[in-house]
Amino acid sequence: MRVLITGATGLIGKEIVKLCHEDGIAVNYLTTSKSKLQAQDNYKGFYWNPKIGEIDKASFDGVDTIINLVGASISKRWTSSYKKEVLESRTHTATLLKRTIDDNNFPVKHMVSASAIGIYPSSLVNYFEEDFDKVSDTFLGKVVEQWETAVDAFKTSHIDVCKLRIGLVLSEKDGALPEIIKPMKFGAGAAFGTGDQWQSWIHVEDLARLFMYAVKQGLIGVYNAVAPNPVTNTELTKIAAKVLKKPLVLPNIPKFAMKLTLGEMHMLLFESQRVSSLKIEQEGFDFTFANLEPALKDLLE
Repeated sequence: MRVLITGATGLIGKEIVKLCHEDGIAVNYLTTSKSKLQAQDNYKGFYWNPKIGEIDKASFDGVDTIINLVGASISKRWTSSYKKEVLESRTHTATLLKRTIDDNNFPVKHMVSASAIGIYPSSLVNYFEEDFDKVSDTFLGKVVEQWETAVDAFKTSHIDVCKLRIGLVLSEKDGALPEIIKPMKFGAGAAFGTGDQWQSWIHVEDLARLFMYAVKQGLIGVYNAVAPNPVTNTELTKIAAKVLKKPLVLPNIPKFAMKLTLGEMHMLLFESQRVSSLKIEQEGFDFTFANLEPALKDLLE
C-alpha cells in the first residue's frame, strides 16, 4: 500500500510517516520546499507550488489514499496577509489536488483530511458532537468551514471523504505545549482569563494513530480528534505545573494583556470548546492517553 501525504514534514505528519513505515505502508509526500525532497523506496518526496497551481503528477503513482494535513500555522500573528495565507494554504491545496485527480483520472479512493474543532462556537456549557450545525463566527470558524467545503468537493469525484476535527495537539517537540510550559519553568505559570474555558486536547501519538485508523478502517464522515476527557484551562495549568513540579503563584492572566501581546490570535487562549470523542470510540478506536496527567507525564518527564 502507498499513501500520498500533504504536510508530511510537519508535527503530525512526521508521526504518521513513522506509523506508516512500521506498518509497511509506503509514503509519497508533497512539499513546497525542494530542500525537503527525498527519494527512498518507502518515502518519496514530490514538489508542488499550490500558489501557482504547480504539482508533480508522479506523486500520485500507486496511490489510492490521501492523508491531507497541509495548512499554514495558526500560531503566528494574524495580520490580514497572514490570515489570507492561513485560509488559502488549506483551500487552494485541496482544490489543486482534486483538479489533478480529475484531469488525470487517478484512481484515488479515500481522502482523510485534517480539520479543526475551531468550527464549533465558544461555549462554557455545550458538549459538541459532530452533528452540531452552527459554525463559529470567528476567523477560525470561517476558515474551517471553507476548508471542509474544499475537502467535501472530493465526493463529486467518487472519493470517500473523512474529516478529523483536531483539538489542542500535545507534543513536547512543537505546537502549543512548549509555549504553555515555558513560563512555568521560570515559576511564572498562570491560567488565562477566568480559567473556566474548556480545552479539548489530544496526545500527538494518539492523533497519528487516529489518522491511521481512519485510513485502515475506510472511515467516512466527520470525527472529532480529541481525547475523551477535556479539561478547563485552570486544570490544564495546574496539572502541567504538577508534572513539572513547579509552583503556581501568579494570578490569572487577563484577556486584555494577551490581546496586547498577541493581537487577534489571543482568542486561541480564551475560546472554550468542550468536544466529544464518543463517535470515534464507538468506531472501535482506543486512546492510549485518555486523561491529561498521564499524557503530560509521557511528554514532559
